[in-house]
Amino acid sequence: MPIQIGVIGAGGDIPDHVKDQAEEIGKLIAQKGCILLCGGLGSVMEYAAKGAKTNNGLTVGILPTEEKEANEYIEILIPTDLGYSRNTTVVLASDAVIAINGSTGTLSEIAMAMNYKIPAIVLKGSGGVADLFSDLHTGDEWQLPWSKDKIQIATTPEEAVNLAMKMTKRKIE
Repeated sequence: MPIQIGVIGAGGDIPDHVKDQAEEIGKLIAQKGCILLCGGLGSVMEYAAKGAKTNNGLTVGILPTEEKEANEYIEILIPTDLGYSRNTTVVLASDAVIAINGSTGTLSEIAMAMNYKIPAIVLKGSGGVADLFSDLHTGDEWQLPWSKDKIQIATTPEEAVNLAMKMTKRKIE
C-alpha cells in the first residue's frame, strides 16, 4: 500500500507563490508514488490535487459535507457531513501531513497530528499557520518544547515531501 500524504492548508484566497508551492508538493507526492489526501475543496487543496492529478497521482478528498462536490482534480470523494470534524479523518488517514499556509482548520489538523503521533511538516514561507510554527523554531530550538520531534520545518516543496516520506512509519512498496 502506498504512503498516504495529507496536504493541509488554506481554504480561502492564497497568493500565487502559495498556489505554486501547493501544486509542486502535489506533483512530487505523485512522482514518488504516494497518495495525496486533502479536504477536497479549493485553494491549497485544489492546487495540491492538481499537481498530483496532472502527474498521474491518486487524489482523495475527504469532504466536510454530504454532497459529493469537490475540486475537479479529486478522483476519490469521501463525503462526511462532519464539517471541520472531518479534519480528524484527514489526519488519521495520513501517514504524514504537510501544512501549507492555513488558518484555524490547519491549526487543528497540526494539533491532531501531534496528538496522534503522525508526522507534521510545515512549509516555511507559505504564510498563515505554517509560518506561525516556522517562527517558533529557531535553529535547533523550539519555543514550544512539546513540539520537538513532532513538527518539522521545510523550506522547499521538495524538502517537505522528502521529510514526510522519511518520517512516516510505513515505507513505500
